[in-house]
Amino acid sequence: MNAPVASIVIVGGGTAGWMAAAAAARFLNDGRRTVTLIESDAIGTVGVGEATIPPIREFNHRLGIGERDFIRETGATIKLGIEFVNWARQGDHYLHPFGDVGHDFEGVAFHQFWLKHRIGALEDYWMSAQMARRDRFTHPAADPRSPLGGLAYAYHFDAGLYAAFLRRRAEAGGVRRVEGRIASVERDGESGHVTAVVLDDGRCVAGDFFIDCSGFRSLLLGDALGVGYCDWSHWLPCDRAIAVPCERVDPLTPLTRSTAHGFGWQWRIPLQHRTGNGIVYASAFGSEDDTRETLLANLDAPATDAPRSLSFTAGVRERQWEGNVVSLGLSAGFIEPLESTSIHLIQTGIAKLMWLFPDRDMGPRGRDEYNRLMHEAYEYVRDFIVLHYKATERRDTAFWRHVGEMAIPDSLAGKLELWRERGRVRRFDHDLFGVPSWVAVLLGQRIEPQGHDPLVDSMDDGRVTSAMRHIAATYAEVAGELPGHADQIAAMIR
Repeated sequence: MNAPVASIVIVGGGTAGWMAAAAAARFLNDGRRTVTLIESDAIGTVGVGEATIPPIREFNHRLGIGERDFIRETGATIKLGIEFVNWARQGDHYLHPFGDVGHDFEGVAFHQFWLKHRIGALEDYWMSAQMARRDRFTHPAADPRSPLGGLAYAYHFDAGLYAAFLRRRAEAGGVRRVEGRIASVERDGESGHVTAVVLDDGRCVAGDFFIDCSGFRSLLLGDALGVGYCDWSHWLPCDRAIAVPCERVDPLTPLTRSTAHGFGWQWRIPLQHRTGNGIVYASAFGSEDDTRETLLANLDAPATDAPRSLSFTAGVRERQWEGNVVSLGLSAGFIEPLESTSIHLIQTGIAKLMWLFPDRDMGPRGRDEYNRLMHEAYEYVRDFIVLHYKATERRDTAFWRHVGEMAIPDSLAGKLELWRERGRVRRFDHDLFGVPSWVAVLLGQRIEPQGHDPLVDSMDDGRVTSAMRHIAATYAEVAGELPGHADQIAAMIR
């Protein structure tokens, strides 16, 4: 029997590091191994990812984190979806709501019936959209027949507070934090594995297995082990971001907002204690000064801190597990936060690492499977983000002309061809975004199919349209009677 890993060293804190540490404390710290996290208070964290998607609830649940405690400790609010403004055309608004849309009839996706009959807006058949438009919220129902049975939601939260919250839990679970900056990395001369990191004061922290959460630098995987980077900037040309908080504004909306500008897009994320704002932009098409001015001019309230800038290159490491090092977060790759996937990709990496966690011999099978699955996960997210840019009618600036005319990945091109014919969505087994998400964005970006699934024509039109009207009316009635989002948050933190 191979010897188990006896010591795990996490390099870097922030959201990725403390998510990994909390998971390690929960699932790996069983008395046979130690878990150490190294970070320096002198090194800041990016911390711009404050919006999430529904799987974050499962991550918290698996760590034993109660929702009330989480919301209280992180300044969290509810997120029912994303509102997109000015994307397909100037003046356009649409929602990407979470959860199910309508009810499938006899195995045929609901949106196919809407494509034929066009009764109302498709958002009328999304419970989360009906709630979000009214700033209402309640928890999903256990009964799938209930209007609330197909509801899904996520959170907005303060990433810094979340990291601090997880740190407290991780340290209570036995994780040891070491303060210091890493000066060098030691490797085994035969295997090439990392054996230790040396801090700038000479201390040496040895380990059997290392998790690289060192940010864009990728101190272990990129610098020390030399794993290359797949640059996707030809598909995702945005390479800069500026973030700034402002005062809280009421009503407390349960939506992230993404507003397209001439050189990129601006996010708005409502928290209990403030609103997070920022712009992601392409430096080839907009200057930092103009971008900062645009951001500050479009805040809902006065800024509470100075804007912070960062640069990045969209893409992913060629391998996210090399030897005895796994990378998580920015050290593994970065895809702009248009659909709030950054924290989810950390969560995905942690989940797959727990499943494929190695013995000390670091056999290749688990590592290769991890690399395959994680590269696919990044590609699926990449295609969904590229869709937002490619599927636009805007040609009013050089930026929008560029993305509207650019070549796209073959995998996305195939999906678009299938959709344009009869509104069908090709979804792979591990694709993060389900059919309703693709439908919401495709139609929201004005990509209309030429027809619908012919199975729809085999069903009685009168019966179908009556059912559709009943669904929309019921959802509107239920949503109108629900408590306000702000009231629900206040009740949960009492």
